[in-house]
Amino acid sequence: MKKLLILSLLAAAATASLAKLPPLSDEAKAKAAEAAAKTAWTGKVDAYQLCKSQDKVAAAYYKSAKATGKETKPPAATPACADPGPFAYTPPEAKPIEASGAHSPAGNATSPPSTKQPDAVGNPAKKS
Repeated sequence: MKKLLILSLLAAAATASLAKLPPLSDEAKAKAAEAAAKTAWTGKVDAYQLCKSQDKVAAAYYKSAKATGKETKPPAATPACADPGPFAYTPPEAKPIEASGAHSPAGNATSPPSTKQPDAVGNPAKKS
């Protein structure tokens, strides 16, 4: 009995988890886009800080190796650390509905219908 109850609860939970969620609102989409931009910027800042710390460690290594008289190879050529600067997000320009073509009339037909069957044959009139 307990196994049947547990299985039915699991089946109900699985069904609920497969339910379709409503589409996101425009405000939620804008917040998600801003969060994605902030995450990307944070990644760039982390990479910049890592680059600076690696340069600092390499400089300390070469300094200590030179002081002890060890022979070192020249450092590998790497690109300079690029500072991403402060976070700045500018949302994309939203077009008004009229400018997006939502109210534009349909274009004219450029070819005849695809069948030679008259409309009366395909859609017979209903008798009242």
